[in-house]
Amino acid sequence: MATYRLSTFVAAPPERVFATWTDPDRFPQWIGGVTGVTDRVGPSDEAGSRYTVHFGRMTSPTEILAVERPRHIRTRFGNAILKGESDVTFTAEGAGTRIDQMFVTRGFVSAIFGRIFATGSYRGSFRGELEDFRKLVEREALGEQ
Repeated sequence: MATYRLSTFVAAPPERVFATWTDPDRFPQWIGGVTGVTDRVGPSDEAGSRYTVHFGRMTSPTEILAVERPRHIRTRFGNAILKGESDVTFTAEGAGTRIDQMFVTRGFVSAIFGRIFATGSYRGSFRGELEDFRKLVEREALGEQ
């Protein structure tokens, strides 16, 4: 098992940040390599719901483990390359939201790939995806003002 922690500030309210984070149709806009989401069972902001994220031909079944709207979501995900859990909190901070994300990988292969994805800020890295998400939400929040 390996654990990776990330944090960023988004200049938008927690409700907007949470809504965008939990919208599977938006995943391709900020999660590197996502080509679609299928097999949805239940709403993506409710514990017990499931969906499958596609990265080309590779899939990652995902289950929502816990949700406290708009403050917290914990998911379990997994495929041959990367499997584990993501635990994310959204905290109101001034005029925006602090996102704190923790990835915990399971298995030897996932630990290796987790380390690769945790290093740097390139598109597709954990940090790169978080920053792409921040930019997306802030751009939309500014457009509505």
